[in-house]
Amino acid sequence: MTSIFQIWLPIAGMHFNVFLLLLIGFTVGVCGGFFGVGGAWIVTPALNIFGFPMPYAIGTDLAHMGGKSIVSTIRHGKFGNVDIKLGVSMILGTTLGMELGARLVMALERVGVADSVIRKMYVVFLAFIGSYVLYDYITHTRQTRRDVARGAPPAKKETVAQRLQKRFRVPPMIHFKASGITCSLWLPLLVGFTTGVVASVLGVGGGFIRMPALIYLIGCPTLVAVGTDLFEVMVTGAYGAFTYGIKGRVDLVAAMWMLLGAAAGAQMGTVAVKYVRGYSIRLLFACTIFIACASVLLKQLELQMASSIFILSAGILISGVILSWLVRGIARERSSRRGSPAPTAGV
Repeated sequence: MTSIFQIWLPIAGMHFNVFLLLLIGFTVGVCGGFFGVGGAWIVTPALNIFGFPMPYAIGTDLAHMGGKSIVSTIRHGKFGNVDIKLGVSMILGTTLGMELGARLVMALERVGVADSVIRKMYVVFLAFIGSYVLYDYITHTRQTRRDVARGAPPAKKETVAQRLQKRFRVPPMIHFKASGITCSLWLPLLVGFTTGVVASVLGVGGGFIRMPALIYLIGCPTLVAVGTDLFEVMVTGAYGAFTYGIKGRVDLVAAMWMLLGAAAGAQMGTVAVKYVRGYSIRLLFACTIFIACASVLLKQLELQMASSIFILSAGILISGVILSWLVRGIARERSSRRGSPAPTAGV
């Protein structure tokens, strides 16, 4: 691409290709709307890989994330997938965690180890979360096949969330109607605080751990976890952008260009959710996390070109899978209305 497409980013102090910003925004818009996360596992590493210092990549992504999540949250709200009461109950913990995390990053930057330490933390967190979600998917699939082979109804095992709801009963106890669960108010507060710290340190909305936490620790259905997490990402992104902005680490020009691409992608990703089963979402989510983990590891090993190509190619591929599910779902829905056979979605 010619230099005419290079724009000056005043805060980051560098030139950047505008089409690359739009592509990053669109890709994470699709993924974020579909998974219920901010998509920063792609954006923050991608910006860092293409030249942004890590603190600037974190702050700029948080600003872009807050705006994008507004679009996705509104769309999920129309489908009834947002538990606002649960999301609000997590906000205090998230805000406190975000501020603590931002101060930790500034401390790491002062001693000159921010980039290396944060990338290593990325690899560890992403590998752990991806492994657990994949393990859950494989276990569920095997159990379902055994039940079908025996002709027995699906076995119902007590989940981690159900055990926590029974044993962790510190008042006040709150019923969350949209999620269909009752638990101690302290449980979502603690989850919010923990994810807030991780969100601020790693430059994410916290969604890549909060969405699994809503499912496995609090007990939300997958679709409600997606919508509620986006509501929380919206708040997290806004506060994170504020606290990094006053520290001079947010480039609003880059954030606005990414937001243009993300606004279109988020609409598509959000609608795609209603055509896919919950466990299929979890499987693709696990694959996406492993891809992000591998890209950051390549960067840490100083394989710059390989990391750059890998993260963008993977983001485009995952977005393509989601968009293909959307197209097939819409075709299936229209065919059913006409009463004619439709292609299967394969999910």
